Amino acid sequence: MTPSKPRRRRIAIALGDPAGIGAEVTLRALARGAAEGLEVTLVGCRRWLERSQRGLWERGIRDLADPATFQGLDLPLQEPIEPGRSSAAAGAASFAWLTAATRLVLDGTCDALVTAPIAKSSWHAAGHRYPGQTERLAELAGVPAASMLFTARAPVGDWRLNTLLATTHIPLAEVPQRLTADLLCHKLDVLLAFCQRFRERPRLVVAGLNPHAGEAGQLGREERDWLEPALGRWQGAHPEVRLEGPLPPDSCWLEAATAWRGQGQGPDGYLALYHDQGLIPVKLLAFDAAVNTSLGLPFLRTSPDHGTAFDIAGRGIARADSMAAAIETAYQLG
Repeated sequence: MTPSKPRRRRIAIALGDPAGIGAEVTLRALARGAAEGLEVTLVGCRRWLERSQRGLWERGIRDLADPATFQGLDLPLQEPIEPGRSSAAAGAASFAWLTAATRLVLDGTCDALVTAPIAKSSWHAAGHRYPGQTERLAELAGVPAASMLFTARAPVGDWRLNTLLATTHIPLAEVPQRLTADLLCHKLDVLLAFCQRFRERPRLVVAGLNPHAGEAGQLGREERDWLEPALGRWQGAHPEVRLEGPLPPDSCWLEAATAWRGQGQGPDGYLALYHDQGLIPVKLLAFDAAVNTSLGLPFLRTSPDHGTAFDIAGRGIARADSMAAAIETAYQLG
């Protein structure tokens, strides 16, 4: 029998805000060893990346990949950057690096995109008024919008925590106005398609908007007025799916916590209605393992589920687990 060839994946990594921990977590993640068949292109400033490596080496950090061993797209910084400090120069650089890395994927040079964290404040200072990287990616790809899904494999067993956000980086006061039945059904379609990568007939859970999921209209009427009818219509169109919700947000992730510890099988996917509703349980359970995955783009994009960590930038104490998981997920699913 002829042995199967290793999967070949070409991944572009945009190195994020140069004042943050992007260089450190990327080099530490790559030092763990690339999967067979993985080709990496680092998109950023080569001199800054090499200087970052030397600075970490001088602090006694040895688990670092050598940037010279990877392909690179060199986009030099236009002025010095101070670690840990948001600035327009850092925002301009991370915006340019993301844009260039995305074009490598769009033109077929690379198969998937991994992005290190950026600071929205730095982007805004540089004149780039986007809520986050996801919106810029959608613009470059020519799609109306992309969806944010956070995924992590449990440390025990084979269960995977998958949480999709119905709304993302908007003020909490705007959430009820942005949520509609059409949006809810669209996000369920996206979540279903992702979960069917792993199970043909998945089980999906939808969190309620109000405390106690409205408690029959006593604590808010959104569930009764439109959420429950919309879920009923969607369930009728997808009889192969076991759909639950809207469930009380303060308890619907309890089963996920049990499954994360290897005790039983949790839902295949959760739909959270706003950012913190979904990210609080994800980060409590899987802060070092969760990966932000953008769905609805013509390519796969992953990123760690943490930010730039300006408070520890350049100190050699950043943990690379989530970045390593982002690279592994891009390799596996891209």
